[in-house]
Amino acid sequence: MGELQGRLGSLLHNRWLVFVAAMWVQAVAGIGYLFGSLSPVIKSSLGYNQRQIARLGVAKDLGDSIGFLAGSLCEILPLWAALLVGVLQNFVGYGWVWLIVTGRAPRLPLWAMCVLIFVGTNGETYFNTAALVSCVQNFPKSRGPIVGILKGFAGLSGAILTQIFAMIHTPDHAALIFMVAVGPSMVVISLMFIVRPVGGHRQVRPSDQSSFMFVYSICLLLAAYLMGVMLLEDLVDLSHTVIIVFTVVLLFLLMVPVVIPLLLTFHFDVVSPVQEFLLPEPSNGESSKSAEQNEVIFSEVEDEKPKDVDLLPASERQKRIAHLQAKLFLAAADGAVRVKKKRGPHRGEDFTLMQALIKADFWLMFVSLLLGSGSGLTVIDNLGQMSESLGYDEAHIFVSMISIWNFLGRVGGGYLSEVIVRDHAYPRHVALACFQIVMAIGHLFFAMAWPGTMYIGTLLIGLGYGAHWAIVPAAASELFGLKNFGALYNFLTVANPAGSLIFSGLIASVIYDHEAEKQAHGIRSPLLLVRRLLEGALLDVEEPLKCKGSICFFFSSLIMSGFCVIAVILSLFLVYRTRVVYLNLYGRART
Repeated sequence: MGELQGRLGSLLHNRWLVFVAAMWVQAVAGIGYLFGSLSPVIKSSLGYNQRQIARLGVAKDLGDSIGFLAGSLCEILPLWAALLVGVLQNFVGYGWVWLIVTGRAPRLPLWAMCVLIFVGTNGETYFNTAALVSCVQNFPKSRGPIVGILKGFAGLSGAILTQIFAMIHTPDHAALIFMVAVGPSMVVISLMFIVRPVGGHRQVRPSDQSSFMFVYSICLLLAAYLMGVMLLEDLVDLSHTVIIVFTVVLLFLLMVPVVIPLLLTFHFDVVSPVQEFLLPEPSNGESSKSAEQNEVIFSEVEDEKPKDVDLLPASERQKRIAHLQAKLFLAAADGAVRVKKKRGPHRGEDFTLMQALIKADFWLMFVSLLLGSGSGLTVIDNLGQMSESLGYDEAHIFVSMISIWNFLGRVGGGYLSEVIVRDHAYPRHVALACFQIVMAIGHLFFAMAWPGTMYIGTLLIGLGYGAHWAIVPAAASELFGLKNFGALYNFLTVANPAGSLIFSGLIASVIYDHEAEKQAHGIRSPLLLVRRLLEGALLDVEEPLKCKGSICFFFSSLIMSGFCVIAVILSLFLVYRTRVVYLNLYGRART
Protein backbone atom coordinates (compact mmCIF):
# COMPACT_ATOMS: atom_id res chain seq x y z
CA MET A 1 0.00 0.00 0.00
CA GLY A 2 2.83 2.35 0.85
CA GLU A 3 4.54 1.55 -2.45
CA LEU A 4 1.32 2.31 -4.37
CA GLN A 5 1.00 5.67 -2.65
CA GLY A 6 4.61 6.42 -3.52
CA ARG A 7 3.97 5.54 -7.15
CA LEU A 8 0.87 7.74 -7.25
CA GLY A 9 2.90 10.58 -5.77
CA SER A 10 5.54 10.07 -8.46
CA LEU A 11 2.82 10.10 -11.12
CA LEU A 12 1.41 13.42 -9.92
CA HIS A 13 4.93 14.91 -9.98
CA ASN A 14 5.88 13.35 -13.33
CA ARG A 15 6.73 15.97 -15.93
CA TRP A 16 5.24 13.81 -18.69
CA LEU A 17 1.87 13.87 -16.94
CA VAL A 18 2.09 17.66 -16.87
CA PHE A 19 2.98 17.65 -20.57
CA VAL A 20 0.03 15.41 -21.45
CA ALA A 21 -2.34 17.57 -19.39
CA ALA A 22 -0.98 20.66 -21.16
CA MET A 23 -1.67 18.95 -24.49
CA TRP A 24 -5.29 18.45 -23.45
CA VAL A 25 -5.55 22.09 -22.39
CA GLN A 26 -4.15 23.17 -25.75
CA ALA A 27 -6.59 20.84 -27.54
CA VAL A 28 -9.43 23.14 -26.43
CA ALA A 29 -7.46 26.41 -26.36
CA GLY A 30 -7.66 27.34 -30.06
CA ILE A 31 -11.04 29.01 -29.71
CA GLY A 32 -10.17 31.66 -32.25
CA TYR A 33 -9.91 29.08 -35.04
CA LEU A 34 -13.66 28.47 -34.75
CA PHE A 35 -14.53 32.06 -35.61
CA GLY A 36 -15.01 31.06 -39.26
CA SER A 37 -17.88 28.81 -38.10
CA LEU A 38 -19.25 31.26 -35.52
CA SER A 39 -19.29 34.34 -37.73
CA PRO A 40 -22.11 33.21 -40.11
CA VAL A 41 -24.35 32.52 -37.09
CA ILE A 42 -23.63 35.95 -35.58
CA LYS A 43 -24.02 37.62 -38.98
CA SER A 44 -27.43 36.12 -39.72
CA SER A 45 -28.79 36.48 -36.18
CA LEU A 46 -27.79 40.12 -35.69
CA GLY A 47 -28.05 41.27 -39.32
CA TYR A 48 -24.41 42.35 -39.62
CA ASN A 49 -22.69 43.08 -42.91
CA GLN A 50 -19.25 41.79 -43.83
CA ARG A 51 -17.49 44.92 -42.60
CA GLN A 52 -19.03 44.54 -39.14
CA ILE A 53 -18.08 40.84 -39.05
CA ALA A 54 -14.54 41.84 -39.98
CA ARG A 55 -14.43 44.19 -36.98
CA LEU A 56 -15.51 41.34 -34.73
CA GLY A 57 -12.75 39.27 -36.32
CA VAL A 58 -10.18 41.94 -35.49
CA ALA A 59 -11.45 42.00 -31.88
CA LYS A 60 -11.05 38.22 -31.79
CA ASP A 61 -7.51 38.48 -33.15
CA LEU A 62 -6.62 41.13 -30.58
CA GLY A 63 -7.93 38.92 -27.79
CA ASP A 64 -6.07 35.94 -29.17
CA SER A 65 -2.76 37.78 -29.51
CA ILE A 66 -2.45 40.28 -26.66
CA GLY A 67 -1.05 38.15 -23.86
CA PHE A 68 0.88 40.73 -21.85
CA LEU A 69 -1.52 40.49 -18.89
CA ALA A 70 -1.55 36.69 -19.02
CA GLY A 71 2.25 36.61 -19.02
CA SER A 72 2.46 38.99 -16.08
CA LEU A 73 -0.12 37.12 -14.02
CA CYS A 74 1.63 33.80 -14.66
CA GLU A 75 4.74 35.30 -13.02
CA ILE A 76 2.80 36.63 -10.01
CA LEU A 77 0.04 34.06 -9.42
CA PRO A 78 0.17 30.27 -9.25
CA LEU A 79 -0.54 28.80 -12.66
CA TRP A 80 -3.86 27.34 -11.51
CA ALA A 81 -5.04 30.84 -10.59
CA ALA A 82 -3.99 32.20 -14.00
CA LEU A 83 -5.86 29.35 -15.67
CA LEU A 84 -8.93 30.18 -13.59
CA VAL A 85 -8.82 33.79 -14.78
CA GLY A 86 -8.75 32.51 -18.36
CA VAL A 87 -11.73 30.25 -17.68
CA LEU A 88 -13.77 33.16 -16.31
CA GLN A 89 -12.95 35.34 -19.32
CA ASN A 90 -13.83 32.60 -21.79
CA PHE A 91 -17.10 31.72 -20.06
CA VAL A 92 -18.30 35.30 -19.57
CA GLY A 93 -17.29 36.54 -23.03
CA TYR A 94 -18.70 33.80 -25.23
CA GLY A 95 -21.52 32.97 -22.80
CA TRP A 96 -22.85 36.53 -23.13
CA VAL A 97 -22.51 36.39 -26.92
CA TRP A 98 -24.59 33.21 -26.92
CA LEU A 99 -27.31 34.87 -24.79
CA ILE A 100 -27.47 37.79 -27.26
CA VAL A 101 -27.53 35.64 -30.39
CA THR A 102 -30.31 33.43 -29.01
CA GLY A 103 -32.36 36.43 -27.85
CA ARG A 104 -32.02 35.65 -24.14
CA ALA A 105 -30.19 38.94 -23.50
CA PRO A 106 -30.76 42.39 -25.02
CA ARG A 107 -28.82 43.24 -28.15
CA LEU A 108 -25.68 45.31 -27.63
CA PRO A 109 -23.99 47.80 -29.97
CA LEU A 110 -21.17 46.61 -32.19
CA TRP A 111 -18.42 48.01 -29.96
CA ALA A 112 -19.79 46.07 -26.98
CA MET A 113 -19.92 42.88 -29.04
CA CYS A 114 -16.28 43.47 -29.96
CA VAL A 115 -15.45 43.77 -26.25
CA LEU A 116 -17.22 40.47 -25.48
CA ILE A 117 -15.43 38.67 -28.32
CA PHE A 118 -12.12 40.15 -27.16
CA VAL A 119 -12.66 39.11 -23.51
CA GLY A 120 -13.80 35.59 -24.44
CA THR A 121 -10.96 34.91 -26.85
CA ASN A 122 -8.37 36.50 -24.57
CA GLY A 123 -9.03 33.68 -22.11
CA GLU A 124 -7.07 31.31 -24.34
CA THR A 125 -3.90 33.39 -23.85
CA TYR A 126 -3.94 32.25 -20.22
CA PHE A 127 -4.31 28.63 -21.34
CA ASN A 128 -1.44 28.96 -23.82
CA THR A 129 0.87 30.82 -21.43
CA ALA A 130 0.34 28.43 -18.50
CA ALA A 131 0.85 25.36 -20.69
CA LEU A 132 4.01 26.71 -22.34
CA VAL A 133 5.56 28.12 -19.14
CA SER A 134 5.06 24.93 -17.14
CA CYS A 135 6.32 22.59 -19.87
CA VAL A 136 9.31 24.69 -20.94
CA GLN A 137 10.43 24.78 -17.30
CA ASN A 138 9.90 21.02 -16.99
CA PHE A 139 11.70 20.28 -20.30
CA PRO A 140 14.43 22.95 -20.47
CA LYS A 141 16.55 20.98 -22.95
CA SER A 142 13.68 20.04 -25.26
CA ARG A 143 12.06 23.40 -25.89
CA GLY A 144 11.69 22.87 -29.63
CA PRO A 145 9.63 19.66 -29.53
CA ILE A 146 7.63 20.89 -26.53
CA VAL A 147 6.61 24.20 -28.09
CA GLY A 148 5.94 22.62 -31.49
CA ILE A 149 3.66 19.91 -30.11
CA LEU A 150 1.75 22.23 -27.77
CA LYS A 151 1.24 24.92 -30.42
CA GLY A 152 0.26 22.16 -32.83
CA PHE A 153 -2.52 20.95 -30.53
CA ALA A 154 -3.76 24.52 -30.24
CA GLY A 155 -3.98 24.65 -34.02
CA LEU A 156 -5.78 21.30 -34.11
CA SER A 157 -8.37 22.33 -31.52
CA GLY A 158 -10.72 23.83 -34.12
CA ALA A 159 -11.13 20.45 -35.81
CA ILE A 160 -11.48 18.65 -32.46
CA LEU A 161 -14.21 20.97 -31.18
CA THR A 162 -16.00 20.87 -34.54
CA GLN A 163 -16.11 17.06 -34.47
CA ILE A 164 -17.45 17.08 -30.90
CA PHE A 165 -20.14 19.55 -31.98
CA ALA A 166 -21.07 17.26 -34.88
CA MET A 167 -21.65 14.48 -32.35
CA ILE A 168 -24.10 16.69 -30.44
CA HIS A 169 -26.23 16.75 -33.62
CA THR A 170 -28.35 19.82 -32.99
CA PRO A 171 -30.03 21.95 -35.67
CA ASP A 172 -29.36 25.05 -33.56
CA HIS A 173 -26.10 26.48 -34.94
CA ALA A 174 -25.95 28.95 -32.04
CA ALA A 175 -25.27 25.95 -29.79
CA LEU A 176 -21.70 26.01 -31.12
CA ILE A 177 -21.19 29.35 -29.33
CA PHE A 178 -22.51 27.79 -26.11
CA MET A 179 -20.12 24.85 -26.50
CA VAL A 180 -17.20 27.27 -26.97
CA ALA A 181 -18.17 29.03 -23.74
CA VAL A 182 -18.65 25.89 -21.62
CA GLY A 183 -16.51 23.09 -23.09
CA PRO A 184 -12.99 24.57 -22.76
CA SER A 185 -13.85 25.96 -19.33
CA MET A 186 -14.77 22.51 -18.01
CA VAL A 187 -11.62 20.88 -19.41
CA VAL A 188 -9.27 23.53 -18.02
CA ILE A 189 -10.87 23.50 -14.57
CA SER A 190 -10.40 19.73 -14.36
CA LEU A 191 -6.67 20.03 -15.23
CA MET A 192 -5.61 23.33 -13.69
CA PHE A 193 -3.94 21.77 -10.62
CA ILE A 194 -1.89 19.36 -12.77
CA VAL A 195 -0.40 21.90 -15.20
CA ARG A 196 2.49 23.31 -13.17
CA PRO A 197 6.31 23.14 -12.89
CA VAL A 198 7.41 19.96 -11.08
CA GLY A 199 11.20 20.23 -11.23
CA GLY A 200 11.29 18.40 -14.53
CA HIS A 201 14.96 19.24 -15.15
CA ARG A 202 15.75 16.49 -12.62
CA GLN A 203 13.64 13.91 -14.48
CA VAL A 204 15.75 13.48 -17.63
CA ARG A 205 15.57 9.83 -18.75
CA PRO A 206 17.23 7.87 -21.59
CA SER A 207 13.71 7.04 -22.83
CA ASP A 208 12.78 10.71 -23.43
CA GLN A 209 13.65 10.59 -27.14
CA SER A 210 11.46 7.54 -27.76
CA SER A 211 8.68 9.18 -25.74
CA PHE A 212 8.81 12.24 -27.97
CA MET A 213 8.71 10.05 -31.08
CA PHE A 214 5.65 8.28 -29.66
CA VAL A 215 3.90 11.62 -29.10
CA TYR A 216 4.81 12.77 -32.63
CA SER A 217 3.35 9.54 -34.01
CA ILE A 218 0.12 10.07 -32.11
CA CYS A 219 -0.04 13.66 -33.41
CA LEU A 220 0.33 12.58 -37.03
CA LEU A 221 -2.16 9.74 -36.57
CA LEU A 222 -4.60 12.16 -34.98
CA ALA A 223 -4.28 14.64 -37.85
CA ALA A 224 -4.71 11.91 -40.49
CA TYR A 225 -7.71 10.46 -38.66
CA LEU A 226 -9.40 13.82 -38.33
CA MET A 227 -8.81 14.60 -41.99
CA GLY A 228 -10.30 11.29 -43.06
CA VAL A 229 -13.32 11.68 -40.80
CA MET A 230 -14.03 15.25 -41.93
CA LEU A 231 -13.79 14.37 -45.62
CA LEU A 232 -16.00 11.33 -45.13
CA GLU A 233 -18.62 13.39 -43.29
CA ASP A 234 -18.55 15.97 -46.09
CA LEU A 235 -18.85 13.50 -48.97
CA VAL A 236 -21.14 10.87 -47.44
CA ASP A 237 -24.38 11.27 -45.50
CA LEU A 238 -23.38 9.41 -42.34
CA SER A 239 -25.76 8.34 -39.61
CA HIS A 240 -25.56 9.94 -36.20
CA THR A 241 -24.39 6.63 -34.70
CA VAL A 242 -21.36 6.51 -37.02
CA ILE A 243 -20.48 10.11 -36.12
CA ILE A 244 -20.63 9.20 -32.41
CA VAL A 245 -18.27 6.26 -33.03
CA PHE A 246 -15.84 8.52 -34.91
CA THR A 247 -15.86 11.02 -32.06
CA VAL A 248 -15.28 8.34 -29.42
CA VAL A 249 -12.24 7.09 -31.38
CA LEU A 250 -11.00 10.70 -31.56
CA LEU A 251 -11.27 11.10 -27.80
CA PHE A 252 -9.46 7.77 -27.34
CA LEU A 253 -6.56 8.98 -29.50
CA LEU A 254 -6.38 12.14 -27.40
CA MET A 255 -6.11 10.01 -24.25
CA VAL A 256 -3.39 7.65 -25.57
CA PRO A 257 -0.36 9.86 -24.64
CA VAL A 258 -1.15 9.37 -20.95
CA VAL A 259 0.38 5.92 -21.40
CA ILE A 260 3.85 7.53 -21.21
CA PRO A 261 3.68 8.81 -17.59
CA LEU A 262 1.82 5.66 -16.53
CA LEU A 263 4.55 3.40 -17.92
CA LEU A 264 7.33 5.56 -16.50
CA THR A 265 5.70 5.45 -13.07
CA PHE A 266 4.35 1.91 -12.72
CA HIS A 267 6.47 -0.16 -15.10
CA PHE A 268 9.96 1.35 -15.11
CA ASP A 269 12.13 2.15 -12.10
CA VAL A 270 11.92 5.85 -11.43
CA VAL A 271 13.49 8.23 -8.95
CA SER A 272 11.05 9.35 -6.30
CA PRO A 273 10.23 13.07 -5.99
CA VAL A 274 12.12 13.20 -2.67
CA GLN A 275 15.26 11.75 -4.27
CA GLU A 276 14.92 14.09 -7.25
CA PHE A 277 14.82 17.03 -4.91
CA LEU A 278 18.16 15.95 -3.45
CA LEU A 279 19.89 15.90 -6.85
CA PRO A 280 22.51 18.66 -7.12
CA GLU A 281 21.89 21.75 -9.21
CA PRO A 282 24.52 23.94 -10.81
CA SER A 283 25.60 26.89 -8.74
CA ASN A 284 23.82 29.99 -9.94
CA GLY A 285 26.61 32.26 -8.80
CA GLU A 286 29.33 30.33 -10.58
CA SER A 287 27.34 29.86 -13.76
CA SER A 288 26.34 33.52 -13.95
CA LYS A 289 29.90 34.65 -13.30
CA SER A 290 31.25 32.34 -15.99
CA ALA A 291 28.53 33.45 -18.39
CA GLU A 292 29.40 37.10 -17.76
CA GLN A 293 33.09 36.50 -18.48
CA ASN A 294 32.35 34.56 -21.64
CA GLU A 295 29.87 37.23 -22.70
CA VAL A 296 32.46 40.01 -22.40
CA ILE A 297 35.12 38.03 -24.23
CA PHE A 298 32.64 37.06 -26.96
CA SER A 299 31.83 40.74 -27.43
CA GLU A 300 35.55 41.55 -27.76
CA VAL A 301 36.04 38.73 -30.26
CA GLU A 302 33.21 40.11 -32.37
CA ASP A 303 34.89 43.52 -32.36
CA GLU A 304 38.44 42.28 -33.04
CA LYS A 305 38.07 39.39 -35.47
CA PRO A 306 38.75 40.02 -39.19
CA LYS A 307 35.70 40.22 -41.43
CA ASP A 308 36.81 37.32 -43.61
CA VAL A 309 36.85 34.87 -40.67
CA ASP A 310 33.12 34.18 -41.03
CA LEU A 311 33.65 33.08 -44.64
CA LEU A 312 36.09 30.32 -43.69
CA PRO A 313 35.09 26.65 -43.30
CA ALA A 314 33.59 25.83 -39.92
CA SER A 315 36.62 24.02 -38.50
CA GLU A 316 39.09 26.72 -39.56
CA ARG A 317 36.77 29.47 -38.35
CA GLN A 318 36.50 27.91 -34.90
CA LYS A 319 40.30 27.61 -34.66
CA ARG A 320 40.77 31.28 -35.56
CA ILE A 321 38.14 32.46 -33.07
CA ALA A 322 39.50 30.23 -30.29
CA HIS A 323 43.03 31.54 -30.93
CA LEU A 324 41.84 35.16 -30.83
CA GLN A 325 39.83 34.51 -27.68
CA ALA A 326 42.86 32.96 -25.95
CA LYS A 327 44.98 35.99 -26.87
CA LEU A 328 42.35 38.29 -25.40
CA PHE A 329 42.26 36.30 -22.17
CA LEU A 330 46.05 36.52 -21.82
CA ALA A 331 46.14 40.19 -22.71
CA ALA A 332 43.40 40.97 -20.20
CA ALA A 333 45.19 38.97 -17.49
CA ASP A 334 48.49 40.83 -18.14
CA GLY A 335 46.77 44.21 -18.15
CA ALA A 336 47.88 44.88 -21.72
CA VAL A 337 44.23 45.08 -22.81
CA ARG A 338 41.41 46.40 -20.75
CA VAL A 339 38.25 44.52 -21.63
CA LYS A 340 35.56 47.12 -22.04
CA LYS A 341 31.96 46.68 -21.06
CA LYS A 342 29.60 46.23 -23.97
CA ARG A 343 27.45 49.09 -25.12
CA GLY A 344 24.70 46.60 -25.83
CA PRO A 345 24.11 42.93 -26.59
CA HIS A 346 25.12 41.36 -29.87
CA ARG A 347 22.93 39.04 -31.91
CA GLY A 348 22.54 35.73 -30.12
CA GLU A 349 22.83 37.31 -26.65
CA ASP A 350 20.04 38.29 -24.27
CA PHE A 351 18.09 41.38 -25.33
CA THR A 352 15.43 43.23 -23.42
CA LEU A 353 12.34 44.20 -25.40
CA MET A 354 13.47 47.83 -25.60
CA GLN A 355 16.90 46.79 -26.87
CA ALA A 356 15.32 44.54 -29.50
CA LEU A 357 12.94 47.27 -30.67
CA ILE A 358 15.83 49.38 -31.95
CA LYS A 359 17.27 46.51 -34.02
CA ALA A 360 16.52 46.21 -37.73
CA ASP A 361 16.54 42.40 -37.48
CA PHE A 362 13.65 42.44 -35.02
CA TRP A 363 11.52 44.67 -37.26
CA LEU A 364 12.33 42.58 -40.33
CA MET A 365 11.11 39.55 -38.41
CA PHE A 366 8.01 41.39 -37.19
CA VAL A 367 6.95 42.80 -40.58
CA SER A 368 7.59 39.48 -42.33
CA LEU A 369 5.43 37.77 -39.68
CA LEU A 370 2.73 40.44 -40.05
CA LEU A 371 2.47 39.99 -43.81
CA GLY A 372 2.61 36.19 -43.75
CA SER A 373 0.53 35.26 -40.71
CA GLY A 374 -1.78 38.28 -41.13
CA SER A 375 -2.84 37.17 -44.59
CA GLY A 376 -3.28 33.59 -43.36
CA LEU A 377 -5.40 34.72 -40.43
CA THR A 378 -7.59 36.74 -42.79
CA VAL A 379 -8.39 33.54 -44.69
CA ILE A 380 -9.14 31.70 -41.45
CA ASP A 381 -11.51 34.45 -40.29
CA ASN A 382 -13.34 34.64 -43.62
CA LEU A 383 -13.59 30.95 -44.50
CA GLY A 384 -17.33 31.00 -43.77
CA GLN A 385 -18.00 33.81 -46.22
CA MET A 386 -15.48 32.50 -48.79
CA SER A 387 -17.08 29.06 -48.91
CA GLU A 388 -20.57 30.57 -48.93
CA SER A 389 -19.73 32.88 -51.85
CA LEU A 390 -18.55 29.87 -53.89
CA GLY A 391 -21.73 27.90 -53.21
CA TYR A 392 -20.63 25.56 -50.42
CA ASP A 393 -23.41 24.89 -47.93
CA GLU A 394 -21.24 24.17 -44.90
CA ALA A 395 -18.12 26.04 -43.84
CA HIS A 396 -17.21 23.64 -41.03
CA ILE A 397 -15.33 21.26 -43.33
CA PHE A 398 -12.91 24.00 -44.36
CA VAL A 399 -12.54 25.26 -40.78
CA SER A 400 -11.66 21.73 -39.69
CA MET A 401 -9.27 21.19 -42.58
CA ILE A 402 -7.38 24.43 -42.03
CA SER A 403 -7.00 23.52 -38.35
CA ILE A 404 -5.44 20.20 -39.34
CA TRP A 405 -3.12 21.77 -41.92
CA ASN A 406 -2.24 24.47 -39.39
CA PHE A 407 -1.23 21.73 -36.95
CA LEU A 408 0.89 19.92 -39.55
CA GLY A 409 2.45 23.23 -40.58
CA ARG A 410 3.59 23.83 -37.01
CA VAL A 411 5.00 20.34 -36.60
CA GLY A 412 6.53 20.26 -40.09
CA GLY A 413 7.80 23.85 -39.95
CA GLY A 414 9.54 23.24 -36.66
CA TYR A 415 11.09 20.01 -37.93
CA LEU A 416 12.24 21.49 -41.26
CA SER A 417 13.73 24.59 -39.65
CA GLU A 418 15.55 22.41 -37.12
CA VAL A 419 17.09 20.36 -39.95
CA ILE A 420 18.21 23.55 -41.70
CA VAL A 421 19.75 24.92 -38.50
CA ARG A 422 21.38 21.75 -37.16
CA ASP A 423 22.59 20.20 -40.39
CA HIS A 424 23.46 23.29 -42.42
CA ALA A 425 23.83 26.12 -39.85
CA TYR A 426 21.50 28.31 -41.92
CA PRO A 427 18.97 30.70 -40.36
CA ARG A 428 15.49 29.36 -39.69
CA HIS A 429 13.97 32.04 -41.90
CA VAL A 430 15.08 30.02 -44.95
CA ALA A 431 12.31 27.60 -44.04
CA LEU A 432 9.92 30.48 -43.35
CA ALA A 433 10.57 31.96 -46.81
CA CYS A 434 9.68 28.59 -48.36
CA PHE A 435 6.39 28.45 -46.49
CA GLN A 436 5.59 32.06 -47.43
CA ILE A 437 6.01 31.10 -51.10
CA VAL A 438 3.54 28.28 -50.45
CA MET A 439 1.10 30.83 -48.96
CA ALA A 440 1.44 33.12 -51.96
CA ILE A 441 0.45 30.20 -54.21
CA GLY A 442 -2.45 29.35 -51.87
CA HIS A 443 -3.86 32.88 -52.14
CA LEU A 444 -3.68 32.58 -55.94
CA PHE A 445 -5.78 29.41 -55.76
CA PHE A 446 -8.39 31.26 -53.69
CA ALA A 447 -8.39 34.08 -56.25
CA MET A 448 -8.92 31.74 -59.20
CA ALA A 449 -11.76 29.90 -57.43
CA TRP A 450 -11.75 26.96 -59.84
CA PRO A 451 -13.62 23.80 -58.80
CA GLY A 452 -11.79 22.22 -55.88
CA THR A 453 -9.39 25.10 -55.32
CA MET A 454 -10.98 25.82 -51.92
CA TYR A 455 -9.49 22.53 -50.71
CA ILE A 456 -6.05 23.22 -52.20
CA GLY A 457 -5.98 26.81 -50.97
CA THR A 458 -7.00 25.71 -47.48
CA LEU A 459 -4.16 23.16 -47.47
CA LEU A 460 -1.48 25.66 -48.56
CA ILE A 461 -2.61 28.53 -46.34
CA GLY A 462 -2.99 26.26 -43.31
CA LEU A 463 0.50 24.80 -43.70
CA GLY A 464 2.11 28.22 -44.24
CA TYR A 465 0.28 29.96 -41.41
CA GLY A 466 1.10 27.20 -38.92
CA ALA A 467 4.78 27.19 -39.88
CA HIS A 468 5.09 30.87 -38.92
CA TRP A 469 4.33 30.08 -35.28
CA ALA A 470 6.79 27.20 -35.10
CA ILE A 471 9.68 29.03 -36.78
CA VAL A 472 9.48 32.66 -35.63
CA PRO A 473 9.47 32.04 -31.84
CA ALA A 474 12.48 29.73 -32.14
CA ALA A 475 14.32 32.25 -34.33
CA ALA A 476 13.55 35.06 -31.88
CA SER A 477 15.00 33.05 -28.99
CA GLU A 478 18.19 32.41 -30.98
CA LEU A 479 18.73 35.98 -32.14
CA PHE A 480 17.55 37.83 -29.02
CA GLY A 481 18.03 35.31 -26.21
CA LEU A 482 15.80 33.41 -23.78
CA LYS A 483 16.07 35.67 -20.75
CA ASN A 484 13.26 38.01 -21.90
CA PHE A 485 11.68 35.63 -24.36
CA GLY A 486 8.17 36.08 -22.92
CA ALA A 487 8.10 39.81 -23.60
CA LEU A 488 9.61 39.36 -27.06
CA TYR A 489 7.16 36.62 -27.99
CA ASN A 490 4.13 38.55 -26.77
CA PHE A 491 5.21 41.56 -28.82
CA LEU A 492 5.61 39.40 -31.93
CA THR A 493 2.09 37.99 -31.49
CA VAL A 494 0.74 41.52 -32.02
CA ALA A 495 1.59 40.95 -35.69
CA ASN A 496 -1.49 38.72 -35.93
CA PRO A 497 -4.19 41.31 -35.12
CA ALA A 498 -2.22 44.02 -36.92
CA GLY A 499 -2.14 41.93 -40.08
CA SER A 500 -5.80 40.98 -39.69
CA LEU A 501 -6.75 44.66 -39.30
CA ILE A 502 -4.96 45.53 -42.54
CA PHE A 503 -5.99 42.57 -44.68
CA SER A 504 -9.43 41.75 -43.27
CA GLY A 505 -10.68 45.05 -41.86
CA LEU A 506 -9.34 47.41 -44.54
CA ILE A 507 -9.03 45.27 -47.68
CA ALA A 508 -11.05 42.03 -47.82
CA SER A 509 -14.23 43.27 -46.12
CA VAL A 510 -14.33 46.55 -48.04
CA ILE A 511 -13.95 44.76 -51.39
CA TYR A 512 -16.53 42.13 -50.36
CA ASP A 513 -19.17 44.70 -49.41
CA HIS A 514 -18.44 46.71 -52.57
CA GLU A 515 -18.99 43.66 -54.78
CA ALA A 516 -22.08 42.64 -52.78
CA GLU A 517 -23.58 46.09 -53.24
CA LYS A 518 -22.88 45.99 -56.98
CA GLN A 519 -24.58 42.60 -57.24
CA ALA A 520 -27.53 43.71 -55.14
CA HIS A 521 -28.25 46.72 -57.31
CA GLY A 522 -27.66 44.69 -60.42
CA ILE A 523 -30.12 41.86 -59.71
CA ARG A 524 -33.01 43.90 -58.36
CA SER A 525 -35.74 44.60 -60.87
CA PRO A 526 -37.35 48.06 -60.83
CA LEU A 527 -40.77 46.55 -60.01
CA LEU A 528 -39.38 44.70 -56.98
CA LEU A 529 -37.62 47.82 -55.76
CA VAL A 530 -40.78 49.97 -56.17
CA ARG A 531 -42.90 47.40 -54.36
CA ARG A 532 -40.48 47.26 -51.43
CA LEU A 533 -40.35 51.05 -51.29
CA LEU A 534 -44.16 51.22 -51.21
CA GLU A 535 -44.10 48.77 -48.34
CA GLY A 536 -41.75 51.09 -46.50
CA ALA A 537 -38.94 48.55 -46.34
CA LEU A 538 -35.49 49.41 -47.66
CA LEU A 539 -33.79 46.27 -48.83
CA ASP A 540 -30.35 47.68 -48.07
CA VAL A 541 -31.21 48.19 -44.43
CA GLU A 542 -33.32 45.14 -43.69
CA GLU A 543 -31.19 42.50 -45.40
CA PRO A 544 -27.43 42.11 -44.95
CA LEU A 545 -25.65 42.21 -48.27
CA LYS A 546 -24.22 38.93 -49.54
CA CYS A 547 -21.77 38.46 -52.37
CA LYS A 548 -21.84 35.44 -54.67
CA GLY A 549 -19.13 34.16 -56.98
CA SER A 550 -15.36 34.20 -57.28
CA ILE A 551 -15.26 38.01 -57.60
CA CYS A 552 -16.02 38.42 -53.87
CA PHE A 553 -12.46 37.62 -52.75
CA PHE A 554 -10.62 37.77 -56.09
CA PHE A 555 -8.84 41.11 -55.67
CA SER A 556 -8.20 40.71 -51.94
CA SER A 557 -6.60 37.28 -52.54
CA LEU A 558 -4.35 38.73 -55.25
CA ILE A 559 -3.30 41.54 -52.91
CA MET A 560 -2.49 39.10 -50.10
CA SER A 561 -0.50 36.93 -52.51
CA GLY A 562 1.59 39.96 -53.44
CA PHE A 563 2.25 40.82 -49.81
CA CYS A 564 3.37 37.23 -49.16
CA VAL A 565 5.97 37.71 -51.90
CA ILE A 566 7.16 40.84 -50.07
CA ALA A 567 7.35 38.75 -46.88
CA VAL A 568 9.59 36.26 -48.70
CA ILE A 569 11.96 39.08 -49.68
CA LEU A 570 12.10 40.36 -46.08
CA SER A 571 12.76 36.85 -44.74
CA LEU A 572 15.60 36.29 -47.19
CA PHE A 573 17.08 39.66 -46.30
CA LEU A 574 17.00 38.62 -42.64
CA VAL A 575 18.73 35.37 -43.63
CA TYR A 576 21.49 37.40 -45.26
CA ARG A 577 21.93 39.60 -42.17
CA THR A 578 21.94 36.76 -39.63
CA ARG A 579 23.91 34.08 -41.50
CA VAL A 580 27.01 34.80 -39.41
CA VAL A 581 25.09 34.42 -36.15
CA TYR A 582 23.91 30.92 -37.07
CA LEU A 583 27.42 29.95 -38.17
CA ASN A 584 28.66 30.94 -34.72
CA LEU A 585 25.76 29.23 -32.91
CA TYR A 586 25.57 25.97 -34.85
CA GLY A 587 28.76 25.77 -36.93
CA ARG A 588 30.66 24.23 -33.99
CA ALA A 589 28.09 21.45 -33.67
CA ARG A 590 28.80 20.37 -37.24
CA THR A 591 32.60 20.14 -36.78
